[in-house]
Amino acid sequence: MASFNKVILIGNLTRNPELRYTPNGTPVATLGLAANRKFKQHDELKEEVCFIDVVVFGALAERCGQYLSKGHGVIIDGRLQHRRWETEEGQKRDKHEIVAQTVTFMPKPGGGAQHEEAMDHQPEDVHA
Repeated sequence: MASFNKVILIGNLTRNPELRYTPNGTPVATLGLAANRKFKQHDELKEEVCFIDVVVFGALAERCGQYLSKGHGVIIDGRLQHRRWETEEGQKRDKHEIVAQTVTFMPKPGGGAQHEEAMDHQPEDVHA
């Protein structure tokens, strides 16, 4: 059976992007994204926030590091990935994250005219 792994999210950055480089020089940016969901429960309007980690590779990672900051709205198009690793203390860790293929910059709330740009990048399967 064929499988399909595609995620599209719209939200705001919860922190400034962190840009680093793999040992072979590939740029990697990590973004924190908050995606809100509003719903009605009985007669009360409620809001739920989902916090998602996003990883961006290559030239797109460098542009995210250069142009984005906490509070910016973005549209993320990518795939879901599960990672496992062991800390230096020997603790096993794991997490789900989104590997972005496209990041569309939206205006920063209350910031007036901002740099808006859609950028495509096909990330290599690099794990830092």
